Amino acid sequence: MISFYTKWAGRERQRPANRSGVLVVAAGGIGDAIMLAHVFPRFAALAKDGETVTLLLRADAARAAFLYRGQAQVLAVDFTRLGKSYFYRRRMARQLRSAGYRAVISADYLRHPKLDEALIDACRAAETYAMEPRPWPKYERQLARNRNIYTRLFDSGPVLKDKILRWVAYLDWLGAPKIPLSLNLPAGKLPPARARARPLAVLAPFSAVKAKQCPAALYARLIERLGGAYDVVLTGAPNDLDRNPSFGALLDLPNGSFEDANFENLLPILRAATVVIAADTATMHLAVAAGAPTLCLASAAYVGEITPYAPEISPPNSHTIYVPMECAGCLGVCIHPLENEMYRCVADLSEATVLEKLDEILAVDSP
Repeated sequence: MISFYTKWAGRERQRPANRSGVLVVAAGGIGDAIMLAHVFPRFAALAKDGETVTLLLRADAARAAFLYRGQAQVLAVDFTRLGKSYFYRRRMARQLRSAGYRAVISADYLRHPKLDEALIDACRAAETYAMEPRPWPKYERQLARNRNIYTRLFDSGPVLKDKILRWVAYLDWLGAPKIPLSLNLPAGKLPPARARARPLAVLAPFSAVKAKQCPAALYARLIERLGGAYDVVLTGAPNDLDRNPSFGALLDLPNGSFEDANFENLLPILRAATVVIAADTATMHLAVAAGAPTLCLASAAYVGEITPYAPEISPPNSHTIYVPMECAGCLGVCIHPLENEMYRCVADLSEATVLEKLDEILAVDSP
């Protein structure tokens, strides 16, 4: 195989022995980057004394870089440019090659042979490890050719498996030191909760995949159930209200406001929340990590992999409602027509069930 690095940088394939440092490549989205923080101390512990640890994230996922302060240097790579610009690919390849990493560890089960695997190949590390890749018919032959990039590959189990438990099994195989696992980040690593005079409900209804969103009418009923004693913060990206104008009416309440803070600045708000109600998005994962009582209104698409978390690791503050379906775990490849712009499993969520669960959470977690 002519390696991608050879194509990009025009040099012969080499793996020098005298190298130092560990690079962890995590090419998933922002939600994956937040979940990875729970197990990353074990990845970092694979470095030898005196070695630096670098975490390579997609540029859009690097918004979670603050979770890795003191553990790793974060290298953000623009994967869109990586796929389109020869000059950017060549620059990144040379940067990774010159870094001289001793070991490169892929944290991804789903890998793209022309993107993250090309970056891994470019490093020419003395040791390179990964999980057997998730089947991807479109790239089956290229993924098979790229097997020679790796020193060893780990069989992490079936396609549908809890993402965090997959990492745990992988880390055990890598020989990483055992560290207690909690999906609540240590309080000492989190900013203090923002002071509030009244109970606070945070709503995070928006998703990049609009079909995963529950309608504004359901959130209006949730606000009504909360009553006037609660302040309500609607959170999302700056353009989410433009994309979802029906949610604008939720801000007409005298106790309602919109917050488009970045994830780091959102943490003090989440820590102050009496309840967070969210779609199955990065904000939901961050709310759980912050220790906030969190109600996830989920599709069935990622059941068995992402949400709900596996029972043996799910923390008490995490609550998920979804509609069981025969096609659960489709990973977003929906076989049903949309219903009112929603996946069928989202459209079928019962308002009564959601309201009942909210009452249950408030009865336990309210001051």
